[in-house]
Amino acid sequence: MSKRKPNYQQNRRKNPSAAGHPVLYGQHAVRAALSNPKRQLIRLYASQNAARDLEADMPDFQNRLNLPMKIVEHDKLNALVAADAVHQGLVLETEALTPLTLDGLIAQGGLIIVLDQVSDPRNVGAILRAAAVFGASGIVMTRHNSPPAMGSLAKTASGALEIIPMVEVTNLARALRELQKAGYLTVGLDETGTDLIDDVSRDGPLACVMGAEGSGLRRLTRETCDVLARLPAANRDDGTAFATLNVATAAAVTLYALTR
Repeated sequence: MSKRKPNYQQNRRKNPSAAGHPVLYGQHAVRAALSNPKRQLIRLYASQNAARDLEADMPDFQNRLNLPMKIVEHDKLNALVAADAVHQGLVLETEALTPLTLDGLIAQGGLIIVLDQVSDPRNVGAILRAAAVFGASGIVMTRHNSPPAMGSLAKTASGALEIIPMVEVTNLARALRELQKAGYLTVGLDETGTDLIDDVSRDGPLACVMGAEGSGLRRLTRETCDVLARLPAANRDDGTAFATLNVATAAAVTLYALTR
Protein backbone atom coordinates (compact mmCIF):
# COMPACT_ATOMS: atom_id res chain seq x y z
CA MET A 1 0.00 0.00 0.00
CA SER A 2 1.39 3.44 -0.92
CA LYS A 3 2.38 5.78 1.85
CA ARG A 4 0.12 8.80 2.19
CA LYS A 5 1.87 12.11 1.60
CA PRO A 6 1.59 14.67 4.40
CA ASN A 7 -0.55 17.69 3.60
CA TYR A 8 1.80 20.55 4.41
CA GLN A 9 -0.74 23.10 3.22
CA GLN A 10 -3.32 22.13 5.87
CA ASN A 11 -1.04 21.21 8.77
CA ARG A 12 -0.77 24.67 10.32
CA ARG A 13 -2.70 26.90 12.69
CA LYS A 14 -4.46 30.02 11.54
CA ASN A 15 -2.49 33.20 10.99
CA PRO A 16 -2.79 35.88 13.71
CA SER A 17 -4.54 38.21 11.28
CA ALA A 18 -8.25 37.90 10.61
CA ALA A 19 -7.44 38.92 7.05
CA GLY A 20 -5.20 35.85 6.66
CA HIS A 21 -1.92 37.66 6.05
CA PRO A 22 1.22 35.51 5.76
CA VAL A 23 3.23 34.97 8.92
CA LEU A 24 7.02 34.78 9.11
CA TYR A 25 8.85 33.64 12.21
CA GLY A 26 12.39 32.99 13.40
CA GLN A 27 15.30 35.39 13.83
CA HIS A 28 16.81 35.20 10.33
CA ALA A 29 13.52 35.16 8.42
CA VAL A 30 12.02 38.09 10.34
CA ARG A 31 15.17 40.24 10.31
CA ALA A 32 15.60 39.70 6.57
CA ALA A 33 11.97 40.70 5.99
CA LEU A 34 12.42 43.85 8.11
CA SER A 35 15.43 44.76 5.96
CA ASN A 36 13.61 44.17 2.67
CA PRO A 37 12.17 47.45 1.30
CA LYS A 38 9.83 45.44 -0.94
CA ARG A 39 8.04 43.95 2.07
CA GLN A 40 4.79 45.49 3.29
CA LEU A 41 4.90 44.97 7.04
CA ILE A 42 1.79 44.83 9.19
CA ARG A 43 2.62 43.91 12.78
CA LEU A 44 5.47 42.38 14.75
CA TYR A 45 4.95 40.14 17.77
CA ALA A 46 8.01 39.67 19.96
CA SER A 47 9.10 38.32 23.30
CA GLN A 48 10.72 40.87 25.59
CA ASN A 49 14.21 39.43 25.08
CA ALA A 50 13.85 39.17 21.31
CA ALA A 51 12.57 42.76 21.08
CA ARG A 52 15.52 44.00 23.12
CA ASP A 53 18.06 42.17 20.93
CA LEU A 54 16.35 43.37 17.76
CA GLU A 55 16.44 46.99 18.93
CA ALA A 56 20.14 46.63 19.78
CA ASP A 57 20.98 45.29 16.30
CA MET A 58 18.51 47.47 14.34
CA PRO A 59 18.19 50.72 16.34
CA ASP A 60 14.89 52.57 16.06
CA PHE A 61 13.59 50.04 13.50
CA GLN A 62 9.99 50.53 14.68
CA ASN A 63 9.91 54.22 13.86
CA ARG A 64 11.87 53.85 10.63
CA LEU A 65 9.53 51.16 9.35
CA ASN A 66 6.37 52.58 10.92
CA LEU A 67 5.79 49.11 12.30
CA PRO A 68 3.49 48.34 15.24
CA MET A 69 5.08 45.88 17.68
CA LYS A 70 3.41 43.95 20.46
CA ILE A 71 5.41 42.41 23.32
CA VAL A 72 3.85 39.06 24.23
CA GLU A 73 4.69 36.00 26.30
CA HIS A 74 6.11 32.86 24.70
CA ASP A 75 2.84 30.96 24.95
CA LYS A 76 1.07 33.73 23.03
CA LEU A 77 3.72 33.51 20.31
CA ASN A 78 3.26 29.74 20.21
CA ALA A 79 -0.42 30.26 19.46
CA LEU A 80 0.44 32.32 16.36
CA VAL A 81 2.44 29.66 14.56
CA ALA A 82 2.23 25.97 13.69
CA ALA A 83 2.38 23.53 16.56
CA ASP A 84 5.94 22.36 15.81
CA ALA A 85 7.34 25.78 14.84
CA VAL A 86 10.39 27.30 16.53
CA HIS A 87 9.71 31.05 16.42
CA GLN A 88 12.75 32.19 18.47
CA GLY A 89 10.68 34.98 19.99
CA LEU A 90 9.71 36.74 16.74
CA VAL A 91 6.54 36.47 14.63
CA LEU A 92 5.92 38.94 11.80
CA GLU A 93 2.60 39.54 10.12
CA THR A 94 3.18 40.80 6.58
CA GLU A 95 1.79 41.05 3.09
CA ALA A 96 3.06 38.51 0.58
CA LEU A 97 5.81 39.69 -1.75
CA THR A 98 4.63 40.78 -5.20
CA PRO A 99 5.14 37.68 -7.36
CA LEU A 100 7.41 37.77 -10.40
CA THR A 101 6.13 36.44 -13.71
CA LEU A 102 7.94 33.75 -15.68
CA ASP A 103 8.70 36.31 -18.40
CA GLY A 104 10.17 38.60 -15.77
CA LEU A 105 12.38 35.82 -14.42
CA ILE A 106 13.53 34.87 -17.92
CA ALA A 107 14.42 38.52 -18.57
CA GLN A 108 16.77 38.46 -15.59
CA GLY A 109 18.80 35.64 -17.15
CA GLY A 110 20.90 33.23 -15.12
CA LEU A 111 20.28 29.74 -13.80
CA ILE A 112 16.68 28.87 -12.87
CA ILE A 113 15.51 26.06 -10.58
CA VAL A 114 12.22 24.40 -11.51
CA LEU A 115 10.42 22.33 -8.85
CA ASP A 116 7.94 19.70 -9.98
CA GLN A 117 5.43 19.54 -7.08
CA VAL A 118 7.99 19.61 -4.27
CA SER A 119 5.56 20.04 -1.40
CA ASP A 120 7.66 19.96 1.79
CA PRO A 121 8.18 23.62 2.85
CA ARG A 122 11.44 22.78 4.60
CA ASN A 123 12.87 21.31 1.41
CA VAL A 124 11.80 24.33 -0.62
CA GLY A 125 13.26 26.65 2.03
CA ALA A 126 16.59 24.79 1.91
CA ILE A 127 16.59 24.99 -1.89
CA LEU A 128 16.07 28.76 -1.62
CA ARG A 129 19.16 28.97 0.61
CA ALA A 130 21.21 26.99 -1.91
CA ALA A 131 19.88 29.20 -4.72
CA ALA A 132 21.05 32.30 -2.85
CA VAL A 133 24.49 30.82 -2.13
CA PHE A 134 25.15 29.72 -5.72
CA GLY A 135 23.59 32.73 -7.43
CA ALA A 136 20.51 31.23 -9.09
CA SER A 137 18.09 33.78 -10.51
CA GLY A 138 14.90 32.27 -9.13
CA ILE A 139 12.65 29.28 -8.57
CA VAL A 140 9.68 28.17 -10.66
CA MET A 141 7.02 26.13 -8.85
CA THR A 142 3.65 24.62 -9.64
CA ARG A 143 0.69 26.61 -8.30
CA HIS A 144 -0.80 23.43 -6.87
CA ASN A 145 1.03 20.96 -4.61
CA SER A 146 3.65 23.53 -3.61
CA PRO A 147 3.96 25.20 -0.18
CA PRO A 148 3.14 28.89 0.40
CA ALA A 149 6.01 31.33 0.93
CA MET A 150 5.59 31.71 4.67
CA GLY A 151 5.99 29.80 7.94
CA SER A 152 8.46 26.93 7.97
CA LEU A 153 9.50 27.56 4.35
CA ALA A 154 10.60 31.10 5.22
CA LYS A 155 12.30 30.01 8.44
CA THR A 156 14.28 27.25 6.71
CA ALA A 157 15.20 29.68 3.92
CA SER A 158 16.89 31.80 6.63
CA GLY A 159 16.38 35.08 4.77
CA ALA A 160 16.80 33.76 1.21
CA LEU A 161 13.07 34.22 0.58
CA GLU A 162 13.71 37.97 0.48
CA ILE A 163 16.31 37.69 -2.31
CA ILE A 164 15.33 34.75 -4.51
CA PRO A 165 12.09 35.30 -6.47
CA MET A 166 9.57 32.47 -6.63
CA VAL A 167 7.36 32.12 -9.70
CA GLU A 168 4.18 30.04 -9.64
CA VAL A 169 2.88 28.48 -12.86
CA THR A 170 -0.30 26.55 -13.59
CA ASN A 171 1.15 24.21 -16.22
CA LEU A 172 4.75 23.14 -15.67
CA ALA A 173 5.25 21.51 -19.07
CA ARG A 174 4.10 24.73 -20.76
CA ALA A 175 6.47 26.74 -18.57
CA LEU A 176 9.36 24.46 -19.59
CA ARG A 177 8.51 25.00 -23.25
CA GLU A 178 8.54 28.76 -22.67
CA LEU A 179 11.98 28.46 -21.09
CA GLN A 180 13.17 26.41 -24.07
CA LYS A 181 11.78 28.98 -26.48
CA ALA A 182 13.77 31.63 -24.61
CA GLY A 183 16.97 29.67 -25.16
CA TYR A 184 17.15 27.74 -21.89
CA LEU A 185 18.42 24.18 -21.79
CA THR A 186 16.02 22.33 -19.47
CA VAL A 187 17.88 19.72 -17.43
CA GLY A 188 15.81 17.20 -15.47
CA LEU A 189 17.62 15.70 -12.50
CA ASP A 190 16.96 11.97 -12.46
CA GLU A 191 18.98 9.13 -10.97
CA THR A 192 18.45 7.12 -14.19
CA GLY A 193 19.58 9.99 -16.44
CA THR A 194 21.95 9.08 -19.27
CA ASP A 195 24.25 12.08 -18.72
CA LEU A 196 26.25 13.08 -15.66
CA ILE A 197 25.50 16.58 -14.38
CA ASP A 198 29.16 17.52 -15.02
CA ASP A 199 28.70 16.81 -18.74
CA VAL A 200 25.72 19.14 -19.24
CA SER A 201 26.43 21.90 -21.76
CA ARG A 202 27.07 25.36 -20.28
CA ASP A 203 26.85 27.14 -23.65
CA GLY A 204 23.53 28.80 -22.80
CA PRO A 205 21.24 29.51 -19.84
CA LEU A 206 20.16 26.51 -17.79
CA ALA A 207 16.94 25.51 -16.04
CA CYS A 208 17.45 22.68 -13.57
CA VAL A 209 14.27 20.65 -12.98
CA MET A 210 13.88 18.81 -9.65
CA GLY A 211 11.12 16.34 -8.76
CA ALA A 212 9.48 15.54 -5.46
CA GLU A 213 11.07 12.98 -3.18
CA GLY A 214 9.77 9.49 -3.82
CA SER A 215 7.84 10.17 -7.01
CA GLY A 216 10.54 12.21 -8.74
CA LEU A 217 9.78 13.96 -12.01
CA ARG A 218 6.32 13.36 -13.44
CA ARG A 219 6.13 11.63 -16.82
CA LEU A 220 5.21 14.73 -18.85
CA THR A 221 7.91 16.75 -17.09
CA ARG A 222 10.53 14.10 -17.93
CA GLU A 223 9.41 13.99 -21.55
CA THR A 224 9.53 17.79 -21.87
CA CYS A 225 13.06 18.25 -20.49
CA ASP A 226 15.85 18.54 -23.05
CA VAL A 227 18.24 16.43 -21.00
CA LEU A 228 17.93 13.99 -18.11
CA ALA A 229 21.06 14.07 -15.95
CA ARG A 230 22.16 12.32 -12.79
CA LEU A 231 24.57 13.06 -9.99
CA PRO A 232 27.71 10.92 -9.79
CA ALA A 233 27.60 8.26 -7.09
CA ALA A 234 30.50 6.26 -5.66
CA ASN A 235 30.42 2.50 -6.17
CA ARG A 236 30.17 0.40 -3.00
CA ASP A 237 32.29 -2.65 -2.33
CA ASP A 238 29.52 -4.87 -3.68
CA GLY A 239 29.53 -2.95 -6.98
CA THR A 240 26.26 -1.08 -6.36
CA ALA A 241 25.84 2.68 -6.06
CA PHE A 242 23.65 4.57 -3.59
CA ALA A 243 22.26 7.46 -5.64
CA THR A 244 19.33 8.73 -3.57
CA LEU A 245 19.59 12.16 -1.93
CA ASN A 246 17.15 14.47 -0.20
CA VAL A 247 15.85 16.85 -2.89
CA ALA A 248 17.29 19.92 -1.13
CA THR A 249 20.71 18.26 -0.84
CA ALA A 250 20.54 17.18 -4.48
CA ALA A 251 19.67 20.75 -5.49
CA ALA A 252 22.69 22.15 -3.63
CA VAL A 253 25.06 19.61 -5.21
CA THR A 254 23.56 20.26 -8.65
CA LEU A 255 23.86 24.02 -8.31
CA TYR A 256 27.49 23.68 -7.27
CA ALA A 257 28.19 21.44 -10.26
CA LEU A 258 26.48 23.79 -12.72
CA THR A 259 27.97 27.05 -11.42
CA ARG A 260 31.54 26.19 -10.40
